[in-house]
Amino acid sequence: MKLLLGLGNPGTAYVGTRHNVGRASVEALTHRETATWKKDVKRHANIAKISFDRHEVLLARTTVYMNESGQALQALLSYYKIGIEDVLVVQDEMDLAPGRLAFLRDGGPAGHNGITDIHRALGRTDICRLRIGVGRPPTRKPAEDWVLERPSDDDAAKIDDTVIRCMDAMEDWVLLGPEQAMTTWNRK
Repeated sequence: MKLLLGLGNPGTAYVGTRHNVGRASVEALTHRETATWKKDVKRHANIAKISFDRHEVLLARTTVYMNESGQALQALLSYYKIGIEDVLVVQDEMDLAPGRLAFLRDGGPAGHNGITDIHRALGRTDICRLRIGVGRPPTRKPAEDWVLERPSDDDAAKIDDTVIRCMDAMEDWVLLGPEQAMTTWNRK
């Protein structure tokens, strides 16, 4: 079984914000695959199950705030007996421009509190991630404020297009594996 975990903050106040594009990408996949979310209180997530060509896939979106993402991932891995090599964390990324996406197999959090908490909870950094570009603030605005805002109409259109492409990128990651997905999608 593969796990696709979309990071974001719970609640309607965060819908459409830059910080929730990981969550939005996994939600879009449930719509495309006509899957139904189920609340999993003990795992701090909502989950849905789909399959890609006989590959069972668990979709999850955290129900805790971004800086508590590690406890959700740790609980999901433990309960479903999923190895770290079968996990893809889908997240927002300020180091990529809106409209860009890229896989990363290992690396630091680059200031992302959700990734920092995941690294802390699991005690490792070799977690495959699909990073969705949201860009950096054009002024001296604090990063925390920037990611919790809704993007401009122009950036929102680019991010929405990226969320659509992310569905195919996630499917490739499941079917082709991380290396081939990185080769294909990191060039686009």
